[in-house]
Amino acid sequence: MISEYVECPHCSSTTQLFDPNAVAEEPSARSPQFTGAAAVAPSEVYGISERIIDNVEKVVVGKRNQIMLTLVAMFSEGHALLEDVPGVAKTMLARALAETVGGKFKRVQCTPDLLPGDITGASIFNPKTTEFEFRKGPLFAQFVLADEINRATPRTQSALLEAMAERQVSVDGSVYKLDRPFFIIATQNPVDHEGTFPLPEAQLDRFIIRLSLGYPTPEEESAMIERLQLGHPIDALSPVVTVDEIVKCQESVRQVKIHERVRDYVVQIIGQTREHESIVLGGSPRATLALTRAAQAYAAVNGANHVMPEDVKQIATAVLPHRLIVRPESRLRKVTSEDVVSEILRSVKVPVMPDNLG
Repeated sequence: MISEYVECPHCSSTTQLFDPNAVAEEPSARSPQFTGAAAVAPSEVYGISERIIDNVEKVVVGKRNQIMLTLVAMFSEGHALLEDVPGVAKTMLARALAETVGGKFKRVQCTPDLLPGDITGASIFNPKTTEFEFRKGPLFAQFVLADEINRATPRTQSALLEAMAERQVSVDGSVYKLDRPFFIIATQNPVDHEGTFPLPEAQLDRFIIRLSLGYPTPEEESAMIERLQLGHPIDALSPVVTVDEIVKCQESVRQVKIHERVRDYVVQIIGQTREHESIVLGGSPRATLALTRAAQAYAAVNGANHVMPEDVKQIATAVLPHRLIVRPESRLRKVTSEDVVSEILRSVKVPVMPDNLG
């Protein structure tokens, strides 16, 4: 860190000034990076996933598929957007996942008066040392819940963008790296739009997966009442995997093989989103990469070391719809981006895979 001290001409006190182009290098200011992460076998990824899902299901009843999709987002090194009505366990899912992994967890309740410094941290002047000290914000946790993210102003939403995309935070000209794993789960209410700021397409595109939990069945709701009668299960939840195991799973996902035919299949699907008559803005190259990485994670979570076309079809409905913009005239006909993705998946020919995948 390049810095210099200047003396106040009035009170003779000194203040340390930082070079705005410098990158923070002090151990106390820069988060240590995980080193030596060795990828685990697909069978181990499957075992770790099952342990996590089983543990989270002690708190979130009847949402196994949604828990698995959240894991896919985490193993893909992406972020998840939970869009649903209040009271369906969106916040509880994030808390249970953090407790299961044993990572650092912070919750940010987004409001219109929330400032970027409230989540990134800020430099505070210490009169004892006459220096500015950086106080880390909630973004320096490994699991961050941004509750009701669309209630934050665009200025604050943009502060999340750098952390989500670059895994770093810039404050007062200094850059602070974030720990691995770094996983943001954001929630928003799709019904109540009063006093909200819709997420721009650039930020929606940063969420690798968008999903909805939905209401429980009568049987699941009855089981939920029984579990919560004497206390909340989250209070007794204990970690079943380590943070290092999560990082190793992320490394393993990168090594899941993708056959050329599957790559072409992904490219065709994204290409169809750009040409569909009901879509004004189709999937970007980032959408192609997101679908590929999510399919790798989906295969790994299911214990496979190759991505199959069925993996792409299963995960596409969670990866693509929020990246597409439907034409106004199509919206008037009640056409949704989910409908378009489903139609494209039915129309694009599924490739036949060779027997010797290795």
